[in-house]
Amino acid sequence: MSWVEIVSAVLGLSCVFLAGRNSKYNFYVGYVYNIFLFVLFLNQHLYSAMVLQPISLLINAYGHYRWTHPREDERSSSDSHRLKVGHIRAERIPLYVLGVFAAAAVWSFVLIHVFDNPSSPYLDSFMLMLTLCAQYLSARKYWECWIVWLLVNVGNATLYILSGLYLMPVVSALYIANGVWSLVSWRKMYKKDE
Repeated sequence: MSWVEIVSAVLGLSCVFLAGRNSKYNFYVGYVYNIFLFVLFLNQHLYSAMVLQPISLLINAYGHYRWTHPREDERSSSDSHRLKVGHIRAERIPLYVLGVFAAAAVWSFVLIHVFDNPSSPYLDSFMLMLTLCAQYLSARKYWECWIVWLLVNVGNATLYILSGLYLMPVVSALYIANGVWSLVSWRKMYKKDE
């Protein structure tokens, strides 16, 4: 276990804890977390997870802006400067699912044919695309993001164990616990128009 893995774990837990509590400060922690994860995954040859970090940084910045600059019809009833929790329209769910699977198929092909000795390329690709989906839903503050995050963390725990990481599977387990709590909490906020 490296110090980069330890710092990444602490930053990740802090970021997700703050997001689950509806705090905009999760974004500041998230920026630093992306940098540490890039280094960690580069060292472990988890190329999809590594490539995810600059993209995550951009989605994080988008989410930071969205959460703090809501349109008139998106403002929380308890704080007009905060984006309220929303939800995905049912007819869009199949598009998200299809998009994740199609993009994962393409990326796994790239991993296998471009990168040297990728670790678990199919699972790695699927987790990348599922994570991007979860991050986008989080940036939009859709409560369903927590359902997707639960799937991501179960898959990531498996991927980390297969890759020989020791602390990150424990972190994923804590993310799962936080995800369950956040799913319930955000659902309550959604019902209150917060």
